Formats: sequence, C-alpha cells, structure tokens
Amino acid sequence: MHMETVTDNKEQAYAVLKADAEKIRQLIEVQMDNLTMPQCPLYEEVLDTQMFGLSREIDFAIRLNLIDEQSGKHIMSELERKLAVLHEATVNK
Repeated sequence: MHMETVTDNKEQAYAVLKADAEKIRQLIEVQMDNLTMPQCPLYEEVLDTQMFGLSREIDFAIRLNLIDEQSGKHIMSELERKLAVLHEATVNK
C-alpha cells in the first residue's frame, strides 16, 4: 500500500471516530435537555450502550493499526470529559 494512502486511511479513521464521539455527546445532550435526568435508568442505558459501542469501534481501529492506543484513549477521555460537563450543567439547573 502506498504510504500516502495509509496516512489518509489513518487520518480518516481518526476523524470518523471523533465524529462518532461527537454524535454521542449530542445525543446525550438532547436526551438530558428534553427527555430524562441523569439518574434515570434510560439515560444510563443509552450512555452505557453508546460508550461501549464507541470503545469497540476504537479497539477495532487499533487492531487494524489505523489509530494508536493513545489516540483511542484520547477520544474516549475527551468524550467522558465533555459528558461530565454536560452532566454537571444539567444537575446544577
């Protein structure tokens, strides 16, 4: 495989994972604003399911050598940080 193609694939994989993380953040934000409170089992179920799915995507990309483990951890920790801010804002309303 040409080196430029490999680099493009890696950049694309990282961008897709970041976009998926952002979609999860948006989904949780909408849920918190309109549907349920963070203590609700439905909220917890959606959050757990979405986070698990993203972690599996990241693991898959790591195994394919499309991203490194540190980048995967960064995506997850950044999403967790953003969700914590959302949670705090909702609880303090």
